[in-house]
Amino acid sequence: MLAVAQHVRWCKMTGPATSPIDILNFLIDCAHSGRGGVLVTLVGIEGSSPRAMGSQLAVASSGEYAGSLSGGCIEAAVAAEAVEALRSESPRIVRYGIGSPYLDIRLPCGGGIDLLFTPRPRLDVLRRTVELLESRRAASLTLDDKMVPSEAAVPSGWHNGKFTVTYTPPLRIRAFGQGEELTATTKLAHAFGARTESYSPYRRDLKSLADQGIAATHLEFRDAIPSTQSDLWTAIIFLFHDRDWEEALLPWALGLPRFYIGALGSRASQAARVAMLEAANVSPTDIQSLRSPVGLIPSTRDPATLALSILAEIAESFMSDANLPLAKAQMLAAQTQASSTTNLKRILQG
Repeated sequence: MLAVAQHVRWCKMTGPATSPIDILNFLIDCAHSGRGGVLVTLVGIEGSSPRAMGSQLAVASSGEYAGSLSGGCIEAAVAAEAVEALRSESPRIVRYGIGSPYLDIRLPCGGGIDLLFTPRPRLDVLRRTVELLESRRAASLTLDDKMVPSEAAVPSGWHNGKFTVTYTPPLRIRAFGQGEELTATTKLAHAFGARTESYSPYRRDLKSLADQGIAATHLEFRDAIPSTQSDLWTAIIFLFHDRDWEEALLPWALGLPRFYIGALGSRASQAARVAMLEAANVSPTDIQSLRSPVGLIPSTRDPATLALSILAEIAESFMSDANLPLAKAQMLAAQTQASSTTNLKRILQG
């Protein structure tokens, strides 16, 4: 195996970790710059794995890469294999860890993973997949000779002998509020990589956020409804101390598509809020969907800890509630994983 250990010089990350859009754009950049690229996909797991099924890494002909499949312990070896796959123009599946022919490469978790190497993925397919995600639609990519992109219909996994990767749009957070609770939560969400926008009646909040390149909108009146987009991958959080600002905004927000909605306050505050929503004829189902108190850490007293507590709860919900329809199907797809991996190996080997 070739020894390739490169420092990553390409960087277009939206947060502390590389997103699927970053990985696909990396390959698009490789094509535009005349470099070849390889898409590496996790298609099989034996035992435990640091990454989920369908996780991906993109490798350029130089050995530079974007993404990760093991947290750093096998990426250099994977990059070397990708360069060889690109040189020979041959897709392949390679096992790392348990059962691997590379005895000197081990996963710290003690498991084994199968990686599918796809040299020179089609540029039009990559572009279409990114377009779907940027337009806030879940996308699927079937990794066969045709590499067909489509709107998501199945979870990542083996389907009819082919491996399909399904991507969900990036997490989006809409935060309404005032003061340090709002700015701390929004800044942390932005650093995390969420598509974030804030709404506040305080211009000092807007300036604090704008100085860090975060979109912020002024709420001029209590009954002014802002123009904003929302979908099933959007979280909405209310961080007002003055609940008068919630009287028009909260009933409106409860009618929007979203996977999470929460509001700052104590249980007593929530009881008063529920009474207000009932008086406004908000449906019981929508009222029950409102989380309050918010956050995973109870009784936080400072804005920074509150922000961490709220973002952790949103992230936890995003990994479960927002992807629930696909997650249920994922369990069924996993049952055929082992036999399908063997079948694809045979196909690639002719």
